[in-house]
Amino acid sequence: MKTYFPSALAKTPHWYVVDATDQILGRLASEIARILMGKHHPIYSPHLDMGDYVVVINAAKIFREGAKLTQKMYSRHSGYPGGFRQRSLATMLATHPDRVISEAVKGMLPKNRLGAAMLKKLRVYPDAHHEHAAQQPTVLTVTGKRGHPTGPFVEPLTVEQA
Repeated sequence: MKTYFPSALAKTPHWYVVDATDQILGRLASEIARILMGKHHPIYSPHLDMGDYVVVINAAKIFREGAKLTQKMYSRHSGYPGGFRQRSLATMLATHPDRVISEAVKGMLPKNRLGAAMLKKLRVYPDAHHEHAAQQPTVLTVTGKRGHPTGPFVEPLTVEQA
């Protein structure tokens, strides 16, 4: 009996569209990272990019909890003295809501070239309009652990044809 080694060339990537309306940021990001890594496929291999493309719409409408709007901070540094900058979650949602989801997913992917290639398969849009209708994305509804809903109005995890 021989050991089967999957090839990334043999797999054709699928496209999924996820609605971020009333979704909890961390649970949504972990499900998106799982799809980008390809862990939902039976031929998952950690050293290959076996993931699919994910389009996130309505990024500006994620579920916002009270204290996190002011307490959660996004930090960056320019590399120069005095170049440390911080922004709150409320500021990021007001200016760049797509970056909030992108940064959360980026933190859940591998920290190497493979993770960077996986992150390129993520497309985030602040509203419901996206330009990937030609790829015929499949609608993906996200739930939390053991089927519990992640937001106030979420259906169980199902994959439906768009």
